[in-house]
Amino acid sequence: MEIIKGTGVALITPFNEDLSIDYIGLEKLINYQIDGGIDYLVLMGTTGESAVLSKQEKQAIIAFCIKINNGILPIVLGIGGNNTLALIDEIKHTDFTGVDAVLSVSPCYNKPTQEGIYQHYKMIAQACPLPIVLYNVPGRTASNMEAETTLRLANEFKNIVAVKEASGDMDQIMKIIKNKPSDFVVLSGDDGLTLPMIYMGAEGVISVIGQSHPKGYSDMVSFGMSGNNNIANQLHYKLYDFYGPFYAEGNPTGVKACLELLGICKSFVRPPLIEASDAIKNEIKSLLV
Repeated sequence: MEIIKGTGVALITPFNEDLSIDYIGLEKLINYQIDGGIDYLVLMGTTGESAVLSKQEKQAIIAFCIKINNGILPIVLGIGGNNTLALIDEIKHTDFTGVDAVLSVSPCYNKPTQEGIYQHYKMIAQACPLPIVLYNVPGRTASNMEAETTLRLANEFKNIVAVKEASGDMDQIMKIIKNKPSDFVVLSGDDGLTLPMIYMGAEGVISVIGQSHPKGYSDMVSFGMSGNNNIANQLHYKLYDFYGPFYAEGNPTGVKACLELLGICKSFVRPPLIEASDAIKNEIKSLLV
């Protein structure tokens, strides 16, 4: 799955002050990614505040992004949830025109067993017409998908082609990389761990900071994957100080504050999130100098 290697960006959803969708900002954001050298776009993830978008808003945003992108970059669509049967129904009724792959997060809140997680993804794999990227993010789901489960899925289903690993457990990540099928792709789900993961054998990232710093971050990934470690390390440490304020008050609060400072879109978020504090905005502003 060459299209999901490199740097993917989990797009935010820009809002106007009245919290309606800011399509002008969204168009600027997409073009900023294209011009910055990003490899593919990821729609309707956590960073896109998908949890607070209506079904109609999601459909409108997806259609708009596909139109503005105009086939330039591959598009990965986030479709996940903790109601497996409802998720299967959603997949069956989704028009995937213009979409290249699906990113599906492991079920949150229910805290299923490893067998439950396996059965969940088995049903998705049997229903989904596109390649699937697993997404393990126990900090949000309260449930870790263990290496053995990821490897079982990777070996048993040809359309499960990758995993976005955001566990932060480097031993678990190494176990997956060591034992995975040769064509199965491991992606970083943590901006700050991307370069170390690439050095261990990961082949890219689905990033947050990549959308505010598309050229610097995608260059870091590219140099890291091509073995130019000195340059990759320099780029990593140039961005390193952003990671703290970006996530200090929730995601995508920090990156939206940065995008506002860059003149791409406003920093408005929908409740229960709130805008970044002045302290965070000032810290990010100081780093942009």
